Amino acid sequence: MPFFSPQATRRAPTITYLHIHECEKFSMGIFCLPPSGVLPLHNHPGMTVFSKLLFGTMHIKSYDWVVGAPSNASAVAEPSQTAQRSEVRMAKVKVDSNLTAPCKTSILYPADGGNMHCFTAVTACAVLDVLGPPYSDLEGRHCTYYLAYPFTKFSGDEQVSIPDEEKDKYAWLQERDKPEDLVVEGALYTGPVIREN
Repeated sequence: MPFFSPQATRRAPTITYLHIHECEKFSMGIFCLPPSGVLPLHNHPGMTVFSKLLFGTMHIKSYDWVVGAPSNASAVAEPSQTAQRSEVRMAKVKVDSNLTAPCKTSILYPADGGNMHCFTAVTACAVLDVLGPPYSDLEGRHCTYYLAYPFTKFSGDEQVSIPDEEKDKYAWLQERDKPEDLVVEGALYTGPVIREN
């Protein structure tokens, strides 16, 4: 399929989304990523997410918020990344590894399991996502994107006691605007129809 062909452009590879089904309880779709395609670090507020890698190899890096950790309001993102000042929050790395199909389904819970994650295609790959409940701006479940900074980058690391050998398992995350180079195009899903009873 053309969705998975390497793209000879200077911009980030285009990701294709096949929308399968959506109702008030869940949404389901398939993300098709060409080699080097990236779904940048983003969250799933108040949602449980089932992700199944259908084929290929994908690098996943995911985080959960560290409850009770200090925030650091003095951080400013790179001007090219966002136009506003935003505090950074401490997060713990949950997963930082390559997955190759066939593999187990990953499950993200609202406060555990790597609710904020980034997908990077090592090879052409496809991932089935089931989100429950689906994103809804009206109900406060909108997608937020983040920048990740090393734990030692900000002064807040002095307020938290973490052994040196564990510091690479933590990061500071900062909200950002949707990346300008992120292009996700919809395509027609032609598989079996989902019917509600």
